[in-house]
Amino acid sequence: MTRPPAALVVAAPAKVNLFLHVTGRRADGYHTLETAFALIDWCDTIELTRRDDGAIVRARDLPAIAEADDLTLRAARALKSASGSPYGVTIDVEKRIPLGAGLGGGSADAASVLLALNRLWSLARPRAELAAIGATLGADVPFFIGAGPALARGIGDVLTPLSMPTCWLALAIPPVHVSTQAIFASLQLTRAAASTKINVFSEGYGRNDLEAIAVSGFPAVAGAVDALRRSSPNARMTGSGGCAFAAFASERDARRAMAAIPPNIAGRVVRTLARHPLADFA
Repeated sequence: MTRPPAALVVAAPAKVNLFLHVTGRRADGYHTLETAFALIDWCDTIELTRRDDGAIVRARDLPAIAEADDLTLRAARALKSASGSPYGVTIDVEKRIPLGAGLGGGSADAASVLLALNRLWSLARPRAELAAIGATLGADVPFFIGAGPALARGIGDVLTPLSMPTCWLALAIPPVHVSTQAIFASLQLTRAAASTKINVFSEGYGRNDLEAIAVSGFPAVAGAVDALRRSSPNARMTGSGGCAFAAFASERDARRAMAAIPPNIAGRVVRTLARHPLADFA
């Protein structure tokens, strides 16, 4: 039997929502959604070192992430509680994905911790069980535990794999932190978008129902969307904001779109991923 590693270094890729429709609101306050998730090759890096004392600690403080709010620690504790593992872990996160941009960095980190600890602690838990644990941490976490692009319904937890061509994205990332909770609580939010019955989508399909609210509250988000629409009529915000993106068939076209982004807004060109880097971990 192969001895499990004492430490692992894993990637946690960000995502974009190719579209995001709010289809309703449940009695418990959660919103029902319809969205297409695509992974991108912009990743946080997480180093996990197994501990024999059962403690779960982070190696260093992270700017703007209090220890009580750290999803990597919460993920590790949830898995330890569910599995009864005697082990602990030291978690060291190198953050690259910006906070509050709608790119899912916190959920991505939590999912990669669950997948990595499943191997580091020799648990051999099925991916579905990890996804169920992930759902208690955040609605996006089950997607990141999956193997690749997906259509999500329900509160984001009913996932159907999607096949999509690789494309290049120009990202415009304004220097603002948009609160997901505040966006969904807005009285301006339309909560009755019709649900589609198809699983194959044409280029530029749909919209982001959260965009109008973010744009009205954050002029920098409006500037990011408008800048990319000079190059693509289908440019839109991802998630609850404030990052905007436009999709292109070539890297050259994506980089050309970056020229339209104002200097006060960060830009980045990324590529979509067909598979999660940890697709074979569970």
